[in-house]
Amino acid sequence: MKRRLGLAAFATGLLASAAIAHAEGELNIFNWGNYTNPELVKKFEETYKIKVTITDYDSNDTALAKVRQGGHGFDIVVPSASVMSIWITDGLLLESRPDQLENFKNVDPEWVNVSFDPGRHYSIPWQWGTAGVVVNKTVYSGDPNTAAIFLDPPPELVGKINVIPEMSDVMYIAIAYAGGEPCTSDLAVLKKTRDILTAAKPKWLAMEYSTIEKFAKGDFAAGVDWSGVTLRTRMQNKDIVYGYPKDGYPIWMDNAAILKDAKNVENAKLFLNFIMDPVNAAMISTFAHSASGIKGAEAFMPEEIKTAPEVAIPEKFKSAGKINLACPPEVQELYTRIWTELRK
Repeated sequence: MKRRLGLAAFATGLLASAAIAHAEGELNIFNWGNYTNPELVKKFEETYKIKVTITDYDSNDTALAKVRQGGHGFDIVVPSASVMSIWITDGLLLESRPDQLENFKNVDPEWVNVSFDPGRHYSIPWQWGTAGVVVNKTVYSGDPNTAAIFLDPPPELVGKINVIPEMSDVMYIAIAYAGGEPCTSDLAVLKKTRDILTAAKPKWLAMEYSTIEKFAKGDFAAGVDWSGVTLRTRMQNKDIVYGYPKDGYPIWMDNAAILKDAKNVENAKLFLNFIMDPVNAAMISTFAHSASGIKGAEAFMPEEIKTAPEVAIPEKFKSAGKINLACPPEVQELYTRIWTELRK
């Protein structure tokens, strides 16, 4: 047995060496905007002599639509857990078996046997975090840990609220506030959710993704946003606080995966293996201000990030959060109707 293991390790080493020796050309990554550390890209390029191009998108829907069109030229994409099953079922991702890469041993066991990619045959963790409430405490000094901040806002916040236009996260929070469970098909709950959202929208100022500068400058005083984005904002404006809605909030995980029609598959595998190294995973977290799914990355992260309440969920709020997964198609259709009506 020991001899077999030794031969296997030797063969793996030869393959890895050959891959490094012949690594060249390019790699095209399709990722969320302002989410890829330029220093990480530079390090990868210098290590493997591969030219990396980053193309940004602003939502899961945008990424999915672009790839479905074909002719995109991308090798790697970073979908959220809430849409991963769609990418896999629609045949858009390569079953690249990242679980067989050398550095896969560094993936936190919590994020290996995930329901959206059991055993990780298609993807690896990029970053994870939560969607919750953000408030400027100089405008509102009450409890931020409630979805009422944007669904039934106090007078001082009316007309100063931004809600990120990400359907899965906003619907999750709104349904929980209405007393429902994730992916509910209960029509009474969905009608209540629709009515709550419809009544709340006139009290909002905007539905935008790019929020850091506007929150930092005081243009927005409250709303719904992601944990990492809120931490970035707080580092520019100390009056910003992040709230965990007590009725329920979504936990998201973004996942790096190779596209089925990727032209640079081996280079893409090199990149996936590269970012499963704890030092490199920490570079992503340090830039994105979010948590890593790679064991040991915390040791290389700045203290103010890894211990921030936006990143390290406070114990008293942990039970209210659940991973945000794709709903069955018939349920998703109901949510889309509500969302489409809301966005008119």
